[in-house]
This record gives sequence, structure tokens and C-alpha cells, in this order.
Amino acid sequence: MKELSLSADTLWIMVAAILVILMQAGFAFLESGSLRSKNAGHITGKQIITLAIASIVYWAVGYGIEFGSGTKFIGLNQFFVGGVPDGYTSTYWLFQMAFAAVSLAIAWGGFAERAKLSVYFIFGTVFIAIIYPVVGHWVWNANGWLGLNGLQMQDFAGSTVVHLQGATAALIGTLLLGKRIGKFIDGKPQAIPAHSLPFVYLGTFILWIGWFGFNAGSTISIGNGQFFGYVALTTNLAAAAGALGALFTAMILSKKADIGAMCNGVLAALVAITASCAFVEPWAAIVIGAVAGGFTYWTSIFFESKGLDDPIYAVSVHGVAGVLGTISTGFLAAPALVKTAGVGRPGLFYGGGWYQLGVQVLGVVSAFAFVAVASLIVLGIMKATMGIRVSAEAEKAGLDISEHGGYGYGEMKDNEY
Repeated sequence: MKELSLSADTLWIMVAAILVILMQAGFAFLESGSLRSKNAGHITGKQIITLAIASIVYWAVGYGIEFGSGTKFIGLNQFFVGGVPDGYTSTYWLFQMAFAAVSLAIAWGGFAERAKLSVYFIFGTVFIAIIYPVVGHWVWNANGWLGLNGLQMQDFAGSTVVHLQGATAALIGTLLLGKRIGKFIDGKPQAIPAHSLPFVYLGTFILWIGWFGFNAGSTISIGNGQFFGYVALTTNLAAAAGALGALFTAMILSKKADIGAMCNGVLAALVAITASCAFVEPWAAIVIGAVAGGFTYWTSIFFESKGLDDPIYAVSVHGVAGVLGTISTGFLAAPALVKTAGVGRPGLFYGGGWYQLGVQVLGVVSAFAFVAVASLIVLGIMKATMGIRVSAEAEKAGLDISEHGGYGYGEMKDNEY
């Protein structure tokens, strides 16, 4: 019976891992559709590079730092996944590698349309080998200082571990790279329309589907009262509320039913519910999704008005929403669900006191600070030594032709700058 249960769990983790890996296709369509056609091939190719780097580096180093034993701050063994792992460990590694790849894909959002291809290889390797798994160790390794045997931070599937980390790296990259040519004129942001809204929708839809592997798969078991079904429910409710929350906010602020904003609202809600999906009741999932969708639409406008050129709004959609989702459990974690999930304490609104809220805020601040400083050091050195931005001529021509020698759309000959 025990062997049958392990086989069933292994199969469930494999299915979830495949769904999370599929999210790379979602990012490819979302990002390429959101940006200019002269960079479409580069952006989609970048997702394969992301998965390739994550696969090899996380196997060699990242998994050991994240899930190996060692100190409360870093793992010191299980490099190369311990040699020849058993079937369950191999499958669990694949699942966790897919999470690391998603975080790296988020980071690249801040680099879009102007970063050198070499940056992806060098920073991507450092991010997967050291930056990402250190925070993962803190939170998801049972012996991490924020983990099950530590302060018990509630981040069920990675609002902080995956999304805030990626968004923080994106923020540092955006600031060091500077603004895209033509994005700001006399200090005022200029609209750069998405070249394919159908691609944006398709990418959003693929990500929405993939998120069931992301969140429900994080139960790591098909047992436990089929808890994965409940996690899928809260995930879907939040996404739906995020779509409507962002759409209505856009209609109020811009007087337009902005399709791109609605898609980003779905993603922001999914990011927010990722930490809290196992801890909150359905009504709370709807509130979290709606607030994340609407609020991050406003923050994307606000950050841009202050001169931040974040091409796909990674800082808002993955960063701000990641913070909202992580902190939400400090208020809204329900006692019965906390018991089922087995991590932390009930939220403030359920009489759990201030403890869990304090842990959530501490985790968010610590993760942001670590990733920001580490990314600044690595990218700062790269900028000073090899440069991280393509030439103005290459940027104007588009990264498809300048970095890869051909356009993503073969019939393209002339490009608007």
C-alpha cells in the first residue's frame, strides 16, 4: 500500500511538473505579444535558453543549495541531486527546477528589448545556482530559518520564493539597463503597443492552466483528503476575480476596457494567491485576486510615471502582487486550513494574533533585500566590465536581427523604432 501511494504521488508530481514547464510557452507568447515584433524571435528563443540553463545549473548546484542539509541559511550537499537519484527524487527535482525556471523567466521581463544575449547566460547561471535557491532554502527547506522547523513562513507555492525573487531581479536589471529608446520623451512615457494581443491572451491562458500544476501540484500528494482540489479551487477563483478587478480598474482610470490590463490582472491574481491558496477560504481568494488585479494595474501606471521602464510590468504583476499575496495569509489564514497545510498559525482576522503577519513581512523584506543586493552586485560587475546593454543601432534594428541574424517574422524587412 505504501509503495502504491508513493507511485501515485510521484505520478501527480510529474503531471504538475509538466504543467509548470508548459508555463515557459505561456511566458513566450505573453512577452513576445506584449512587445514589438522586431524582438519576437529573440524573446521566444530566450525562454528555451531559460529552461536549458535552469535544467543544468539547478541539477548541478541549485537543488543542493535549496534542499540539501547544511545550515539554516544554505544547503551544503545533494549537489548533482546526489548522483543517481531514485524515481521520486528525480521527479521532485524536475518539479522544483520548473519553479526556478519560472522565477528566471520573470526576471528577464525587466531586461526585455535591450539586454545583451550574453547577460542571459551569465546572470541566469548565477541566479539559478545561488540567488534563487538560497531564498528557497530559507522558506521551503524544513530546516531553513523561515521553514517548517523555523519561523514557519506561509508561502505555499512561491509568491515570494518564485515571483518576488524574479521581480526583484527584474527591477535591478531595469534600473541598470536604463530606459528603452523612444519610451520616454521629455520625461513622459510613450505607449509601445503590444504587437499581438491574441498572443498576449494565449500566453495568459497557458499560464492560467499551468498554474494548476504550480499551486495544486505543491501539495506534493494526491492524498491528504484530496487537498489539491481545494487549492485548485482557490487558485481559479482568484484568477477570475483578478481579471475582473483589473478590467474594472482600467475602465475607471483609463476609460477603456483594456485587454492587456485584464490579462495582467489574471496573472497578478495568480501570483498573489500562490502563497495563500492553501490557507484562505474561497471568499478570501476572490478578495485577494480582485485586489491584486486592480492594485497592480494602478502600480504599473504609477511606476511608469516615475520613469521606470518595465516592459512587461514584472515589478507590479510579480513583485507587488507577490508581496500582497504573501502578507495576506498574515490576515486571512483560516485555522482549519492552516491545520491541513501544516505550516504556521491562523491570521490576525481569525484571532491568531500578530505573529504570522510579522513572519510574513519579515520573509518578504529579507527576500527582497537579499535578491536586490545580490543582483546589484552581479549585474553591476557585468555592466562595469562587459556591458549589459546592446548598442543603440542594435536596439533600433531589433534584437531578432542584431542578435540572431534573422527576424521572428520572416517577411519583415523594415522596422519601426
